[in-house]
Amino acid sequence: MTHVFLERRFTTPLTAEAVLAISLRAGDCFSRHRVTWQGSLVALDGRRMFCHFQAPDAESTRLALHQTLSDSTLQQAIAAYGAEVRGLWPGTVHDAADLDTTTGPAANVLVERDFAAPVTVEAIQQIEDAGATCLDNHRVRFVRTFFARNRQRMVCLYRAPDAESVRLAQRQAGMPMTRVWAFHAVLPPQPTGSNATT
Repeated sequence: MTHVFLERRFTTPLTAEAVLAISLRAGDCFSRHRVTWQGSLVALDGRRMFCHFQAPDAESTRLALHQTLSDSTLQQAIAAYGAEVRGLWPGTVHDAADLDTTTGPAANVLVERDFAAPVTVEAIQQIEDAGATCLDNHRVRFVRTFFARNRQRMVCLYRAPDAESVRLAQRQAGMPMTRVWAFHAVLPPQPTGSNATT
């Protein structure tokens, strides 16, 4: 299966409850295309969202999302928020090697990075490693990277006091960044009796 990422913007702020309701209602359509919703990150102002899916390929995800619009309730719900698709792309997931999610809250700040030419995760990681003191000084901890297959888009997640701490730390470390925003995660409900954690 492939990791596929969807980026959306909204003219009317979106709530976490609406994301969960829409995603659960779209579940049957996702299942028909073998698409599994892994979760969504919704900006605190409700105007941006980053979604993570697993699917056979990006086209399966595109078809499933398109076919959800045949459900009039979903169509109305999505239209009510003025949803605009900003990108749908396949990629890879890279977790922090030493992150222990039991020692504190999960990620809460997202950094978007765009590159004019293809880059490698290793090259960007070297810049961040060189500026590790800057991140430590601002209490910023790397959690995960979503990296586009074309190697020109990267979305990184951090655990930090707030978005401004991440922005300052990244700037001081010389890290490229397009946009920084705080979010709350909306995850699929765990099956009853499941011991799985996120």
